[in-house]
Amino acid sequence: EGLRPYFALPKVMDGLFSLANKLFGITVEAADGLAPVWNSDVKFYCVKDSSNSPVAYFYFDPYSRPSEKRGGAWMNVVFSRSSVLARHGSSVRLPVAHMVCNQMPPVGDKPSLMTFREVETVFHEFGHALQHMLTRQDEAFVAGISGIEWDAVELPSQFMENWCYHKNTLLSIAKHYETGEPLPEEIYAKLVAAKNFRAGTFSLRQIRFASVDMELHTTYDPSGPVSVYDVDRRVAEKTQVLAPLPEDRFLCGFSHIFAGGYAAGYYSYKWAEVLSADAFSAFEDVGLDNEKAIEETGRRFRETVLALGGGKSPLEVFVAFRGREPSPEPLLRHNGLLPVAA
Repeated sequence: EGLRPYFALPKVMDGLFSLANKLFGITVEAADGLAPVWNSDVKFYCVKDSSNSPVAYFYFDPYSRPSEKRGGAWMNVVFSRSSVLARHGSSVRLPVAHMVCNQMPPVGDKPSLMTFREVETVFHEFGHALQHMLTRQDEAFVAGISGIEWDAVELPSQFMENWCYHKNTLLSIAKHYETGEPLPEEIYAKLVAAKNFRAGTFSLRQIRFASVDMELHTTYDPSGPVSVYDVDRRVAEKTQVLAPLPEDRFLCGFSHIFAGGYAAGYYSYKWAEVLSADAFSAFEDVGLDNEKAIEETGRRFRETVLALGGGKSPLEVFVAFRGREPSPEPLLRHNGLLPVAA
């Protein structure tokens, strides 16, 4: 909460759009009035390529309205890119997305002030929107985020989150809304340290959940002598530092795999982290301060991960970008669980 004065929404969005321009060669321009909106707070934007031609549009609904809007944050499809559904005179229907958040609205002359977690969330949802909007697929069912396997669809969103911890990117948007004072260096260092606090414990937790989920949905026999709790305890012996209590019934509340659509798919959370960290490491490899190399790597990311949609398998897309199959080492380094390469 103490960081809110350093993260005014207009400044954060300007920094996000500037980053997208540097990485992907696109320009995001306000296009209010070009399309109807459902609330006066909703903004409409046009995304243009380097030739100043529109390639996509998106709505941004940033503020909380508890009486009419559910909590959380999400990106979703309004229209997918499609040649079949193009209007007369056009070769393709351009994609349209909407991004929705639930931030504190502005009060008087004070702009909407964000927590650091809300900044990460905006970068995350914009990553999803970029994959939808920068697709080159002309068939709607595989354009943008459509047709992408569950365990790869979070790659662009989590990739964009990494830039929140890039010093130059963060300090370019973190300015006190009243004084213009930049975020102090010592606070930046604390943010980076907090990111990795108990990262090993959290990784083991996710591995436990994913392993239990996969076993229950593959080899477990509900008519056999072993209970689901026995499976959970056996997995916990391998993955937890402290064994669960004998009366532990966590599975009764594990709604992700029993009522939330993640059956046999919970592993995708951790796998998406592997993919996004490995993708971001391509930028680290060329040097995050090497502007020309960063632009070249960003364009390659756009032409593969963001452009190919569901038209190719995620593994093919990743190899086209990275030149090899995914490795968990970058994620372990990012989480402080492996030494950073010299």
